[in-house]
Amino acid sequence: MAAETGKKLNTETIENLQSGNSELVNDTLDNLSEAGNSAYIPLLIELLHSTQNNEIKKRVAKLLAELKHSDAIPMIVDAIKNQTYEDELQYLVSACWENGLDFSDHLSLFIDLMIEQDFMIAFESHTVITNMTGKISSAIREQETRKIEAALNDVGDEKRDLLLEIIEFLPLLEAGIEPHSY
Repeated sequence: MAAETGKKLNTETIENLQSGNSELVNDTLDNLSEAGNSAYIPLLIELLHSTQNNEIKKRVAKLLAELKHSDAIPMIVDAIKNQTYEDELQYLVSACWENGLDFSDHLSLFIDLMIEQDFMIAFESHTVITNMTGKISSAIREQETRKIEAALNDVGDEKRDLLLEIIEFLPLLEAGIEPHSY
């Protein structure tokens, strides 16, 4: 979904997304995919949360995974932080690495998710972190390393291994090394 900012929300599009009519929702998702307007992201996240239709859930997750404009980042981060969307957390975190946007300004959030959430969310968060392309300060590296070290005794072996990999990765992120070289 190529996001364009500054576009107003179309009332008919909103009504179609909220209609509960699977065919109409799918047609509207097709249109959004082609037109792309990041202003609809909160509505798409709400649709992901409210629909029981697995096909629609997958379509919305795919749209989120195809976002290409950084104005989408705060909307996805807000949804990840919102307890309302806890059941959609895996979709949301997965979209963060799949869409290729840089979430390095939210490193702490993804480390918290690795520590606090189940293994699948931790794994998705690990993938987000190791695909970050931004650069962090030494203070942030030290702070996040201390946070991870403090949590190591409270997590299972699988998550411990993921967290230890992040401790090794943080100096690379501090140096500004592209994740593909990790």
